Amino acid sequence: MSPYPSLDISGREDFRKSLVKMKAKHRKTLKAIFTRPTKANIRFNDIEALVKALGGEVREDHGSRVALEISGTRKYMHRPHPGKEAKRYQVEEIRDWLTELGIKL
Repeated sequence: MSPYPSLDISGREDFRKSLVKMKAKHRKTLKAIFTRPTKANIRFNDIEALVKALGGEVREDHGSRVALEISGTRKYMHRPHPGKEAKRYQVEEIRDWLTELGIKL
């Protein structure tokens, strides 16, 4: 079995290049995001690191709000507090957003 998630990124050369450079930690986070039932133990900072690994940006906004941006498409989220793990609904929103961008397992 390949250590790389099988991703359907047809026509997305920018994502292909990012995936080649992606560390095992980021691949693990990506796999966890696409796992069903949805996990509630994914650290939000791991999601932010994944966005950066995919060539995106994480921008600070007011308070705990952050803007995640990949290929000009933004997703606004709130960092969880006081805990560090993303809520299930946040993981599902990230999964849907990544799927819309053409990244899926």
